[in-house]
Amino acid sequence: MFRPVRTFNTACVYYHRFRLVHVDTEYGFMDAATAALFTACKIEDTLKKSREILCAAYNQKITSAEHVSQDDPMFDNPSKAIVGLERLMLEASGFDYRSRYPQKLLLKLSKYYHLDRDTVGKTAYNMSLDLYRTFAPLKQTTSTMAIACVELAGRLHERNVQELEAGKGFKKWRTSRAEVMGRYCLKVVWNSSAYKPAETLLDLLDLYTHHRTQTTVGQEYPIETFIAIRITLNQEAAANDYPRYTNSVKKRSLTNGTKTANGTKDTRSAKSPLSPQDTLVSDGKSSVTLSLEAAAGARVRAGLKEGTVRFMLDPERARDEKMIVAEYFKIEEEEYEVEVEREKRRG
Repeated sequence: MFRPVRTFNTACVYYHRFRLVHVDTEYGFMDAATAALFTACKIEDTLKKSREILCAAYNQKITSAEHVSQDDPMFDNPSKAIVGLERLMLEASGFDYRSRYPQKLLLKLSKYYHLDRDTVGKTAYNMSLDLYRTFAPLKQTTSTMAIACVELAGRLHERNVQELEAGKGFKKWRTSRAEVMGRYCLKVVWNSSAYKPAETLLDLLDLYTHHRTQTTVGQEYPIETFIAIRITLNQEAAANDYPRYTNSVKKRSLTNGTKTANGTKDTRSAKSPLSPQDTLVSDGKSSVTLSLEAAAGARVRAGLKEGTVRFMLDPERARDEKMIVAEYFKIEEEEYEVEVEREKRRG
């Protein structure tokens, strides 16, 4: 597709937000990914048609001799599903069009700490792309993600940056060592002290340890290297009594106070950042069919008709516009009395 990296970043963020709102069985992950990229192209002003994105995704699965064009009729129904999912993408994101691009700051940090551009810099840049396979972009700031990628790349190439590991100069980048490594970070919320952990480095190491074959950097280094770095960070965290996760919300019991039987567990577990398998459901429907039905069902549930949907965020403006439009749909009736002479019947 040859889209800029900012489009890729925005698409990944919308994809993660979409999966946090909608269950995996309601939409095919390929349709969700395509809709996320289609939405990101519009937001970043790098426009691409939905048929072009679908065609590129299809051609990746077949040989070059079997490639098809975007005008093929097979893309008619999927393209309609993608347009329908675009609205759900915006709803899932809360109409938040902001995104983070750590790549630009990452290059500045590499130059600031005098790191080799072809080794550490290139690895850190690839890590910034792999980072969007996790939920870290939804939790962290741009500077936090950039510093975490630079530090981990330096550890891989044995070019440890002592200033980064010690947390020096973080005030300049509006972050802290806590947000980079996964330690406590003091934050004032409603005049009370709460501790916010931000585990960017540990999220990356989890990705390279458990799903290294699906990443760019993970395949270039043995798994023992990532495990050794993870052990070092765990020892540092254990020495200072830093937890991996805090600020977690406990789920309410679904048994109304009674104990559950042995072997039962809550199936509504947290979703992983990895995509589910795109398989057929029990009734044999494909992911495209599910997306079409779900998109249509969402419109029916919302009481909307086919066509363009406008979202009004200002309630006063929506009320004024509704009053203006209502004048054109107002039914007015008038009654008239007319005298009509009746013709006399001929005898």
